[in-house]
Amino acid sequence: MTDEPLNPGDVAAPGTPGTGENLCATCSGTGRLDDRECPECGGSGKIIEGIGGA
Repeated sequence: MTDEPLNPGDVAAPGTPGTGENLCATCSGTGRLDDRECPECGGSGKIIEGIGGA
């Protein structure tokens, strides 16, 4: 795991077992929303979400 801060769209810290990286649905992976940094992904275009559907 890393010490990276979580963004609002993240469900867990990067590297958490059972999670993975996905494109941010709010900005479609661009990192921008209305000429601003996307508030959901922090401008990275990526979020961390649960995988596996258990």
